[in-house]
Amino acid sequence: MSSSVSLTASRRGLLFLVLGAVLLLVIGGGLWYARTQTSGKEAAGHTANDGSEVGVMLDLADRAYREQRLVSPVGSNVYEFYFSVLQLDPNDAIAQKRLREAFKPACDVVESTINGGGLDEAQRELSLLRQYDPHNYKLALLGSVLDAQRVIERRKHEAEAARIQAQQAGGN
Repeated sequence: MSSSVSLTASRRGLLFLVLGAVLLLVIGGGLWYARTQTSGKEAAGHTANDGSEVGVMLDLADRAYREQRLVSPVGSNVYEFYFSVLQLDPNDAIAQKRLREAFKPACDVVESTINGGGLDEAQRELSLLRQYDPHNYKLALLGSVLDAQRVIERRKHEAEAARIQAQQAGGN
């Protein structure tokens, strides 16, 4: 009889051990699930139109992106809006992703502005992009092209001034 009592107590101990392990697994799984749901919400961050300041800025930036206002006009472009988002929430994944996506097209806009002769505007646009990535090789190249265009413009002005001066000297 003593062996049957010992066997029953052993089975009861094993049963409690198994139930305890199952209970720990259920509780641990519930905690893990709750944590992943919470961190998923934090990772998603704000969204456009969520009513927050960040949401409002994201909405403005998204609208500017759709309208291809990448680096201009001043105060109403993709880069300035997303920079504002990052000032409010430096870890905002949406703003960081969209700035990366807009970089090459924005560089193309700067190049077009340079080629169109808008050198002061191109300087402003280039400065804006340098805030995003100050060491980017494409921006260094655009800066060199801008500098070269300024030299060409200065030489044209000097030649025009010399022509006017010669004309005035010949007319007197």
